[in-house]
Amino acid sequence: MAVVSVLLPLPLPEAFDYVVPPELTLGLGDVVEVPLGQNLRIGVVWAVKPDSDGSNLKPVKSRFASPPFSHALRQFIDFAARYLVTPPGQVLAMVLRQPEALGPGPFERLAVATGLRPDKLNEARTRILECALKPIPRAALAKAAGVGSGIVTALLKLGALEEIERPVDLPFGTPDPTLPARPLSEMQADAAYMIAKAASAGGFSPFLLDGVTGSGKTEVYLEAVAQALIARPDEQVLILLPEIALTQAIVARFEQRFGAAPAQWHSDIGAAQKRRTWREVAAGRARIVIGARSALFLPFAKLSMILVDEEHDGSFKQDDGLRYHARDMAVARAKFEQATIVLGSATPSMETRLNADAGRYQRLLLPSRYGVALLPDVSLIDLKESPPERDQWLSPVLVQAMAETLEQREQVLLFLNRRGYAPVVLCRKCGHRMKAPDTESWLVEHKYSNRLVCHLTGFSMRKPDACPNCGAEDGLVSVGPGVERIAAETTERFPDARIEIFSSDTAHNPQAVRELVARMEKGEIDILIGTQIVAKGHNFPNLTLVGVVDADLGLKGGDPRAGERTYQMLSQVAGRAGRADRPGRALIQTHYPDNEALQALVMGDRDAFIEAESLGRAAVGAPPFGRMAAMHIMAQTDEAVDAAAQAASDALFPADGVEVWGPAPPPLAMIRGWRRRRFLIQSSKEVDLSAFMAAWRSGFRVPGSVRVSIDMDPYSFL
Repeated sequence: MAVVSVLLPLPLPEAFDYVVPPELTLGLGDVVEVPLGQNLRIGVVWAVKPDSDGSNLKPVKSRFASPPFSHALRQFIDFAARYLVTPPGQVLAMVLRQPEALGPGPFERLAVATGLRPDKLNEARTRILECALKPIPRAALAKAAGVGSGIVTALLKLGALEEIERPVDLPFGTPDPTLPARPLSEMQADAAYMIAKAASAGGFSPFLLDGVTGSGKTEVYLEAVAQALIARPDEQVLILLPEIALTQAIVARFEQRFGAAPAQWHSDIGAAQKRRTWREVAAGRARIVIGARSALFLPFAKLSMILVDEEHDGSFKQDDGLRYHARDMAVARAKFEQATIVLGSATPSMETRLNADAGRYQRLLLPSRYGVALLPDVSLIDLKESPPERDQWLSPVLVQAMAETLEQREQVLLFLNRRGYAPVVLCRKCGHRMKAPDTESWLVEHKYSNRLVCHLTGFSMRKPDACPNCGAEDGLVSVGPGVERIAAETTERFPDARIEIFSSDTAHNPQAVRELVARMEKGEIDILIGTQIVAKGHNFPNLTLVGVVDADLGLKGGDPRAGERTYQMLSQVAGRAGRADRPGRALIQTHYPDNEALQALVMGDRDAFIEAESLGRAAVGAPPFGRMAAMHIMAQTDEAVDAAAQAASDALFPADGVEVWGPAPPPLAMIRGWRRRRFLIQSSKEVDLSAFMAAWRSGFRVPGSVRVSIDMDPYSFL
């Protein structure tokens, strides 16, 4: 009797056994429906036991027509579960996010002309038959012909029209890699050739595409994909992007190059689009897929290349639910798929650089901008020597540079990675700080809407007229600047300038992003004031001045990557200037002009900064020279969270090369009423830290009201 182990997309420790009924033939990776309790669940056959005793087992209900999950995908799921210290079913749930794509349908009914001509052929009937030369829905046919639906029905009865059934989810267009491409520089062409050669040969081949801002990395991607598809026309390519806002611009570039729009996968597309993409990817018909980090978990049939653009970007880290870093998991998936992977960046992460330096990744360099464009000059403004005026935030040096730029009819970008008008609202009488309820997060003032907003939980309230703590009228004051406050100051200084804010508050969907970017590209904006969204991948030919309002923001806190992140962010935003034939410059306001990251930007000496940063991290065993993990414990009372933290402490065991700090409240000790305690764990690279965390977690139990989560390689320390 055949028995199969079925992995369910649930946080369960193992697969469940089911007997295979005689009418079914099942193999590894088949997607099936099985009973669990009183319900039917979707799962995947994870093991086959042909000679097992299944007399006491429930039978598999049915098998879906969807292609089976490949051996490489199943290996990747098992690996990710072990590495991330999470049940494999939780990883599988990321893959099975579109269960409606597993079966046939949905279908639409269309009318099409048969060629028969009825005896009574009047003008209305003629228009209908002319509009029905190609299949068209009945309602759309009547509307196109300008007639009532009854005439369409009559022609169907007469046999002049017939109804056909067609799947709603049509295949994506086939990309044509032979279409003309833009001319490449010699270094771009060499890089594309090396990538395509590896992809054509097959096997795991990791690359770092290390190119300065404006060097044309996207053109290298396009040419490498084209060459690879020519050599292996049935293979699939995945392009991962850090921000949804970048997707449409990249999609347009790929559609222009290949004559067909690629499949998309990100949170801004609807359920029907996701169903179509999932189904076409699983069938191997979606040849090029562009998406955000979760696209990594699509069930590719023949994946031969993964491109991770801006691989250094922190947006690739998922910090809730399944906690993973898409860049690292992409490398793992490429290894199981025996695929080529390209990590592209102007400011590669320390992890990627270390792998390239060790020879594990092949480094491809693009050291200069494409064409006549030059890298911008970078200067620091010491705010101790050139402070802004009272209650202002822009130094006189930056204001003068802005005036000169506007006089030359060029554009200015002001960068401040802080949304809203002010990050803190407090009472001048009693010192009370406005916080979100049941959360230790300060409320951010949004002047335009007169509301206080928690950017962590989404809580929003109207700004009160009096302090809720002491009742003082007009006692609440705004402390510090956000982009709205900078916009107000800029408007006051340059009343005739066309000024816009670029943040997730003003460009809250891809369409709004496209429209704002288009206005900037057309020169309809003089001064653009933006958060980190403005630093990623945009090309504004007339932008020649970038002003960084507060370079010190990213240097605060206990994040071991603070210096690296600051350098990456400021390098990216400075790189928006001078990307065409006009030279650009960047002015960076700071209280710490001697900081190594800022000095490296000024000198254009990235290697010196990386060397200093590497020495500092290596000395204390911080990533990438060591490993880190975090264990988060959450409960809704202090007593419950402390008891659970004590149980975790009691289960802790000594291990060579492992240090554990905590438990302690993190900076945000309460979110949405959940009290939080955290352990931070650091180990040498030789230690299997995932195995240590799994063994530790298995050693203690907590009540169902307590949440415990493990974050391997944490990026957030709040």
